[in-house]
Amino acid sequence: MITSRAHGFLLSGILLAAIALCGATLAADAPSQARQELERTIHDILVELQKPELKNPATKKNVLSRVEGIIDRLFSFEELSSRTVGVKWDSFSPDQKKRFIAEFTTLLRESYLEKLDGYNGETVNYVGETRNTNGDKVEISTSVVVKGKKVSVAYRMLQKSRWIVYDVIIEGVSMVQNYRSQFQQALLAGDVEKFIEHVRGTAEKARAYNKK
Repeated sequence: MITSRAHGFLLSGILLAAIALCGATLAADAPSQARQELERTIHDILVELQKPELKNPATKKNVLSRVEGIIDRLFSFEELSSRTVGVKWDSFSPDQKKRFIAEFTTLLRESYLEKLDGYNGETVNYVGETRNTNGDKVEISTSVVVKGKKVSVAYRMLQKSRWIVYDVIIEGVSMVQNYRSQFQQALLAGDVEKFIEHVRGTAEKARAYNKK
C-alpha cells in the first residue's frame, strides 16, 4: 500500500526525476556514467523549473514543453510501456505496441507534467548505487526531504545506446508495478484493443482533470 506521502510523490514522479540529486551529497568516488547522464539531464530541467514563467498560466505551457523534451532524454517510454505490460507484451502486434506506447506516454505526461509547478526547492541527497553483474543496469538511490520528512527515491537505469531510466521506486513502490497493478484487470481480459482503449480513456480523464 502506498503511503499518502509517497503517493503524492508518485503523482509527481517526473518532477522527482527532475530534482533528484540537485542537492546531492557527492560520493567519494567519481560519479558513474549513468549518474552523470542523470545529473546532466536534471541540471537542464532545473534551469527550466526555476524560471518564473512556470508560475504564469500564459507561459507555463512553453516551459512544460521544453521540460518534456528534456525528460525524453532520460526516460524510455518504450521501456516503461513494455515493463508495465509485462509478459503479455510479446502478444501485442507492432502496431498495437506503437499505439499503446503513445497512449501510455500521454497518460504519464498528463499525470506528471502538470505537477511540475509544485517544485519548491526540495532537498535531495545521493545515497548510493548498485549494479548488476553485467554492469548494464544500475539503481541510483536518493532521499528527498519534503517538509522535514525523508522519502526514499531510487532510479533504475538501463544501458542501451545511452543510459535511460526505466523505473522509479518511491518508498519501495515501483512506478511500473503500480501501473501494472492498476491495469491488471484490463490486461487479464485478454483483448489488447480494449486494453489500449482503456489506457486511452484513463489518459483522457487525466487530461480533463488537468483542465479544471
